[in-house]
Amino acid sequence: EYKLDMKLVDVEIQFDGSKITFYFSAAQRVDFRELVKDLASIYRTRIELRQIGVRDESKRISGYGICGRKQCCSAFLTEFEQITTQMAKDQQLALNPSKSSGNCGRLLCCLRYEYDTYVQLRKHAPKQGRTVESDRGPARIKDLSLLKGEALLEFSDGRTEWRPYDAFVRRPAPPAHEAVAPAS
Repeated sequence: EYKLDMKLVDVEIQFDGSKITFYFSAAQRVDFRELVKDLASIYRTRIELRQIGVRDESKRISGYGICGRKQCCSAFLTEFEQITTQMAKDQQLALNPSKSSGNCGRLLCCLRYEYDTYVQLRKHAPKQGRTVESDRGPARIKDLSLLKGEALLEFSDGRTEWRPYDAFVRRPAPPAHEAVAPAS
């Protein structure tokens, strides 16, 4: 009847019936003045329509994340902080939307609050690509598992093996070559 491009998400009715709040999501701004007038005459109370974003919609609907636990936004998060793709990269996540996106279609909220932990773990981890000494001889660090504290070592014979950081000795970084000043 009103041809409004909006999706009703949730409704709250004040206990005393003095106000009804309709929460909806829409891709664009919606002019719902006529709808509010008609709803007010039907329910004979104050009507409020509130447009919410996709994260707020997921929070109100609730559900379970890809981890199998209740969505962070509906379980305990009170504010939505900025989440970037760089946070996903720093946490060694594939930028596959089905694995790095929540039910709302945005990047997972947990990327934000787990980020500081990964930053600290990376500070104590060896650098990828660096050569280290192990009991099997020199090896190159191919990959890191920050949470396990392990590195994937590639040995000169081509074999690879996961080892804890303390199972090998880091070689010092090669000295940087000093720039030679041109003769005048």
